[in-house]
Amino acid sequence: MSNASVAASAYANTAKLANPLEAGNEVADKSGAFGNMVQSAISEINESGQVADVQSLDLLQGKANVVDVVTAVAETELALETVVSVRDRVISAYEEIMRMPI
Repeated sequence: MSNASVAASAYANTAKLANPLEAGNEVADKSGAFGNMVQSAISEINESGQVADVQSLDLLQGKANVVDVVTAVAETELALETVVSVRDRVISAYEEIMRMPI
């Protein structure tokens, strides 16, 4: 599997995650600001990943600067690390709540 097909698959998967509130689920409708924040973050990661991909292809064609490509990739990496950090904190909080005595 080539890098381009792996990237396309990853972007397709993040695009699916970008619209979790459109599932028609009553719980999703009540998720409020946190759900909107997660949806927004995933959309931003998807967009920045696409920008980094376009910059990389432009570099291969001689149309882009190496600095621009490195900047785009670094921005995407930072955004992804931020979302993963938030996910880890949410899971940690959930686990802590589950350990609470009733």
